[in-house]
Amino acid sequence: MNASLDAMHDIASEPLARLIARDRALRTLGHDDPPFAATLARLRRWQGARLAATYADLAAQPRYAPAIAFFLEELYGDVDVSPRDHDLERAHRALEKALPDAAIEALRRAIALEVLTQELDAEVARRLPQARAITGRDYAESYRAAGSREFREQQIDWIVGLGDAIETLVRTPGLGLLVKLARRPAHAAGFGALHEFLERGYRAFHQMHGAGEFLGIVRTREWALLERLYAGEPDPFAGLPLNGTAAGGVP
Repeated sequence: MNASLDAMHDIASEPLARLIARDRALRTLGHDDPPFAATLARLRRWQGARLAATYADLAAQPRYAPAIAFFLEELYGDVDVSPRDHDLERAHRALEKALPDAAIEALRRAIALEVLTQELDAEVARRLPQARAITGRDYAESYRAAGSREFREQQIDWIVGLGDAIETLVRTPGLGLLVKLARRPAHAAGFGALHEFLERGYRAFHQMHGAGEFLGIVRTREWALLERLYAGEPDPFAGLPLNGTAAGGVP
């Protein structure tokens, strides 16, 4: 396994500044290897389509739609997050002074999840066939070959943990008003992308009026798929809430 992925054991103790730097560095993967970069991009589109299919029922419900969009776009969307990362690098010290500890913890969890996800994606992409659409079988074989079940379990835990952290923020008195009032000064100071990220996460969970059921569904579905993948089932996506597009491959 890649040495950088082994280092994920220590991520719980990494300060926000180091996580931000690591996240930005990972986003340059493939810049000097166009075929790998293309495979990585296909993988992320495939996974985005898989997740969208898995949670299409929740995305169709107004209560959950913003939260589904938040997770999909932040982890696997085509949105360029480099402005947000640049804002984070410049503003993290000020944020640590201005925001409550719960907000900083939620932000740290979000960046740590991105780091882990990028590391895992890279391990899978290195094992995928190049220059062709990804199939469910391709994905399953490469997923298992990456040999990272411990980190896949951790990834599920961190997704749910991030949701719990945001839910804690939603219950913090006065934080919603603070986030709203910070919109104009944040944009004026050049931190608009970062503020939009924080505000989107807050609004998405606030609209749910309780995230317990949502996070329980996410954990159950992702854990069921993980078990099937590592059990070596020939079609681990069969019978799960997926559509044919995701299971059959995304160009």
